[in-house]
Amino acid sequence: MQKLLVFYGSYRSDRAGIRFADYCVRKFADRGVQAELIDARAVGLPMLDRMYKEYPGDTAPEPMRLLAKKIAAADAFLFVAGEYNWGMQPGLKNLTDHFLEEWFWRPAALATYSAGRFAGARAGYAWHPTLAEMGMVVIPSSLAVGSIGATLDEQGHPIGDGGAALERSFDRFADELTWWAEAAFRQRASVAPPY
Repeated sequence: MQKLLVFYGSYRSDRAGIRFADYCVRKFADRGVQAELIDARAVGLPMLDRMYKEYPGDTAPEPMRLLAKKIAAADAFLFVAGEYNWGMQPGLKNLTDHFLEEWFWRPAALATYSAGRFAGARAGYAWHPTLAEMGMVVIPSSLAVGSIGATLDEQGHPIGDGGAALERSFDRFADELTWWAEAAFRQRASVAPPY
């Protein structure tokens, strides 16, 4: 069974994007993927001072150590990324920056959202090269939800025309991510990564 970590990073008190993260976790689980939500606010890492690898021995804070192990054991990553002022959510970026080698040689996908009609696309443009620089292969497909409050209800279930469009888009997106996860898994098992 593939292991997928779904990362979400809003620290706001009224978090509409968590609906999208919950939707993604549920939909991947329905496909037989072991999907786990990693909520940056719940993990609670401090603003980046030292990366996980910069702590000697086993001295990194426990939440960081636990998350490093989960990242290293995952087959793929999904970043549910809201758009803040044409860019990234600082909470999600902060969590991501605490790690480096743990991300290597696995695929990543982007599911972006916003309250407006651009559906977080500008956040996606910012995240794509960042994730690639951190050693992930970012798949071409993405999910994008605009007007999130009119697309997913509070339990993360699709509603209205936006929800129907999301449902139509999900399977191709999920097929691509799981294909890349399987390909990367097989390659790592047969040939050691070059670094």
